[in-house]
Amino acid sequence: MRNAEKAVSVTQRWKGLLCGIIGVTAVDLNVVPLVIRGLQRLEYRGYDSVGIAVTSSGTLLIRKGAGELEAVRRRLSLDELQGLTAIGHTRWATHGPPNDINAHPHTDCSGTVAVVHNGVIRNYSSLRQELVARGHRLKSETDTELVAHLIEEASAGKPFIEALASALGKIEGTYALGIVNAGEPDRIYFAKMRSPLLIGIGKGVRALASDIPALLDIGKTIVFLDDGEFGYITPNDMAIYRLLPGGGYVKLTPQEVAARTKVVELSPEAASKGGYPHFMIKEIYEQPEAVRETYDGNVEDPALDRAASLLASAEKVIVVAAGTSYHAGLVFSLIAARRARLLLYPLIASEVSYVSDAIGKDDVLLAVSQSGETYDTLEAMRLAKERGATVIGVTNVVGSALDRASDLKLYTRAGPEIGVAATKTFLSQVMLLELLALRTGVETGALDRPEALSIANALKSAPSLLSAALEASDPVATAMARAFNSKSLYVLGRGLGHAIAKEGALKIKEIAYVHAEAYPAGESKHGPIALVERDFPVMVVATSDSPEVAGNAIEMAARGAKVFVTRPADLRLELSSQKGNMSVIDLPPSGGLLELEPFILSPIYQLFAYRLSVLLGHNPDKPRNLAKTVTVE
Repeated sequence: MRNAEKAVSVTQRWKGLLCGIIGVTAVDLNVVPLVIRGLQRLEYRGYDSVGIAVTSSGTLLIRKGAGELEAVRRRLSLDELQGLTAIGHTRWATHGPPNDINAHPHTDCSGTVAVVHNGVIRNYSSLRQELVARGHRLKSETDTELVAHLIEEASAGKPFIEALASALGKIEGTYALGIVNAGEPDRIYFAKMRSPLLIGIGKGVRALASDIPALLDIGKTIVFLDDGEFGYITPNDMAIYRLLPGGGYVKLTPQEVAARTKVVELSPEAASKGGYPHFMIKEIYEQPEAVRETYDGNVEDPALDRAASLLASAEKVIVVAAGTSYHAGLVFSLIAARRARLLLYPLIASEVSYVSDAIGKDDVLLAVSQSGETYDTLEAMRLAKERGATVIGVTNVVGSALDRASDLKLYTRAGPEIGVAATKTFLSQVMLLELLALRTGVETGALDRPEALSIANALKSAPSLLSAALEASDPVATAMARAFNSKSLYVLGRGLGHAIAKEGALKIKEIAYVHAEAYPAGESKHGPIALVERDFPVMVVATSDSPEVAGNAIEMAARGAKVFVTRPADLRLELSSQKGNMSVIDLPPSGGLLELEPFILSPIYQLFAYRLSVLLGHNPDKPRNLAKTVTVE
């Protein structure tokens, strides 16, 4: 990433996704207006429900409901609330549909502990069963409510901070937590694990929030928390503790707190983009977190096993999607063929009506849509249901039309995506679908369970590999964009490389307005190569399932094309006859694991498209003629 985009040196530490949380406590100030203003600045992180909890006279006042902030604010008269301590939440649903009950904050059985949460609790299912068995009354379908009950269980005869530490020891996954306890009206507890959380310091007031914009009305002095830290704030003080391996915790020293305290000079608008000039580049750099959240939210989800069983027993599996989601479906179809020995039928959603007579009651339709509102995908689902087929829906939006219409639902955890061109939602879909392919392989007998578990464990490294790929790719993509001087180009690949090439070409078309055509590399000599002349740009995606793509790269170079080959650094390619007009771009190694290669190879094409778009004077967040969701035929 270029230095010009680092508005503060710590920008990378506070990017994040999914929901937005805020908590404010003051000496003699009604904090509710500050909480509402903070929620307004966090609404880009989620907007399907809103809630506030205020401590008052030893009790908690909670108002929450489904809908965007302004609608809920008017309906529930949020401005009438008053108090010196409050927490608030704006939600992007990951567990349970967006409704009044599932809106945050959530409470324990006694109603004296309220929790707001950003993140995904991986062991949600097993924890829920245990708590219900021990007599806890759970009201919502969320993973967040479990935290309040875990604290309640641990709090008997213990200080609240110990109960919180005990609860955190039972949680697996990601979280940024804001917690109020009716018995401590001037204190907000917090905890952080791989979800963004910061503390803001003002005169006689302290606050915590998911992102800097929500804190700028409190003060510009910010404390950046690290993973595994928890504690509390009061109007004039704070305490930060660090969880220790195997249990226990220690308090951070004043010197340690001072070392991560920064003064941030950013406007709220600039801060909402994380110091980046556009939401698209911010979302490109959010991808490691989006992929991690999707992994954690699905790797132990029983719904994945049910979906795998349906796919394994289906007569036919038809994968339907549009645009970027279709390319994620292509990746899934290739991985499922390899790992589950299933031949899938990936179809562009708008084409399904022409072959719908071939869909039967023993078939499964896997419908993939980021928004869950794409017209053509919903129409394909309707036709499949009319034919008696079972529909599995994959979406990023709980409660969407696709979610409601599906027989079985699977969710990515990418959070809201503001840029029109999909980036983090694509790789989140790939992560979820690869996990599904592995589970399906166990169901079909093509994979034994230990082997599938080994590959799934290897997928844990995808977020770190993606981070490395971003850092390695951006300088190269920037240089390529500056040197680019053509009205069109090819992006070639074989196997998995072709699916990645199609997504890369789409990004270039969408936001740079350059004609980029993706082709199966072996097909390129059946006509397309006729267009190749001196300095014609050709990008080649080399993947471990198809090292023979090197021959196609050499063919293009031999005809004068300016060839760029992207590959994992450990992939051997026979390029001995390459000429000076061929560049090989080595990206982080995949260890030969095909499932990791989309996370290594996709970012450079996203970044090239973004850098080229900006250099050409376009707005990459709002490309012409395009909408985020296509809801008409």
